[in-house]
Amino acid sequence: MYKLPNCPKCHSEYTYEMDGILVCPDCGHEWSLDLGSEGSEEKVVRDSNGNLLSDGDTITVIKDLKVKGSSSVLKMGTRVKNIRLVDGDHDIDCKIDGFGAMKLKSEFVKKI
Repeated sequence: MYKLPNCPKCHSEYTYEMDGILVCPDCGHEWSLDLGSEGSEEKVVRDSNGNLLSDGDTITVIKDLKVKGSSSVLKMGTRVKNIRLVDGDHDIDCKIDGFGAMKLKSEFVKKI
């Protein structure tokens, strides 16, 4: 699990993430997480355990996933090599043996 930054207003360590923003429960301050430098809009993609994903990583599917437009199911434990991160709702683009090209959501995978 990754550590969230302390609140910039009251320096509380009990911050949490909600709808893409960070919130401090002590003072109620809300802010966005700005990991890069100003002007750098690099997207940060994390797996279900909070590990940072990058292009070329190998991942494992953590639950059975129905394949849209097909009667087949992508089984839990399926290993996917050489992923590519993309923008959009499904943030992982990959090729899976036996299925072909596919897009996955990072919340349903874990990094190996």
